[in-house]
Amino acid sequence: MTFEPEQLGQSQADLAEKLRDLRKRAGLTGDRLAKRCNMSQSQISKFETGKKTPKLVDVERILRALDAPPELTAEITALARIANTEWQSKRSTWRRGLEKRQRELAALEGEAKALRYFLPAMVTGLLATPEYVRASLTHSPGDTSRTVSRKLERQTVLYDVSKSFTFLLTEQAARWAVVPAAAMAVQLDRIVSLSRLPNVRIGIIPCGTPLARGPMNTFTVYDERLATVENFTGRMVFGDARDVAEYLEVFALFERSARFGEAARELLGAWAGSYRA
Repeated sequence: MTFEPEQLGQSQADLAEKLRDLRKRAGLTGDRLAKRCNMSQSQISKFETGKKTPKLVDVERILRALDAPPELTAEITALARIANTEWQSKRSTWRRGLEKRQRELAALEGEAKALRYFLPAMVTGLLATPEYVRASLTHSPGDTSRTVSRKLERQTVLYDVSKSFTFLLTEQAARWAVVPAAAMAVQLDRIVSLSRLPNVRIGIIPCGTPLARGPMNTFTVYDERLATVENFTGRMVFGDARDVAEYLEVFALFERSARFGEAARELLGAWAGSYRA
């Protein structure tokens, strides 16, 4: 499915309107539809007024209850997928302020219990040294000093043992020289150190590891409820359970091919040594 940014902004209102019109054409009140779907009348009302976005499974239950024809089912189901997806452009993030983005990330990390990070290109901020963080923000506009501070403050979440963290890094991500060689050695040492935390698992996928799927994008999965996927121009946020499940499946595939524990630390240590040399 192709997502256009303007579609993502309008889709919730369009979905609400179509669900409301379909119910009325079926000659049902909101209360009667709610009983057929085993939902509350207030829930149906929120879906139809756009106050709440229904999940894909909710939409499918409503469509079955209304005996919607196949072509309309396909159209509304596609609209529900879009409504459960959010596009956050990099430019809009810059306009809102990078610090606000850091607060949003801190909130996501604070709410989640199991966090999974797939990193095919660079080290993420939670694992980064101050020098690496500063260098990674050089392309961002304005004074980034406070953003650097916020990023480093967020790292304290790693020491919350009520949460579990799994980071998967390709060899490229670990070795990509964002900072000079001596600083890269320190960065790799930092990852080794964090890998010893009891609630942090760091996996390394070396070059040459046979994998049928390519490492297309950086992505993060928060529990089983949200996935964020990044590219050069922004990020997409997937809230539908089926989309999240697909990212969990891809993550599990990469995880099975990664090296953890001492095997990962040996690789990281060797790469740090090559930078020092």
